[in-house]
Amino acid sequence: MGAGKTSIGKKLSRRLDVPFVDSDRLVVRRHGPIADLFENHGEAHFRHVEHDAVVEALAVNGVVSLGGGAVLDHRTRASLTGLPVILLTVSAEAVESRLAGSARPLLQRGGIESWRTIAAERDPVYRALASVVFDTSHRPVSTVVDDIETWLDSERGTA
Repeated sequence: MGAGKTSIGKKLSRRLDVPFVDSDRLVVRRHGPIADLFENHGEAHFRHVEHDAVVEALAVNGVVSLGGGAVLDHRTRASLTGLPVILLTVSAEAVESRLAGSARPLLQRGGIESWRTIAAERDPVYRALASVVFDTSHRPVSTVVDDIETWLDSERGTA
């Protein structure tokens, strides 16, 4: 949450000349605001529709930005097997200003302390899935995208 997945994903997709898909936006387009889904149907229902959106996004064969909790679903983790998974990290200090005034459902109670708790709980899952990790705390989007592109080239053997 707040690591820059959407900004970095969009810029990377333009560089690679492939589609960009944000799984959260697919959910919103089909089911309405995420906050409303959480409030009216609960997190379990949201995770179910989120998984469906991830499967659809992955079928596009482009850059996919997953919602921060998408990998909590074992089916979503299985869908990522064999794919390059890039983990974007961010420090609590850097993310605090990024999330100021956020309406994110999981932050409604507790603010940055909620973010810290969520980040700590999810970190082992993220790292287990990650092919590579890039920190975005104090780096421009373009620099992170450069680093990801270089890594992808090395993975494909084109560097």
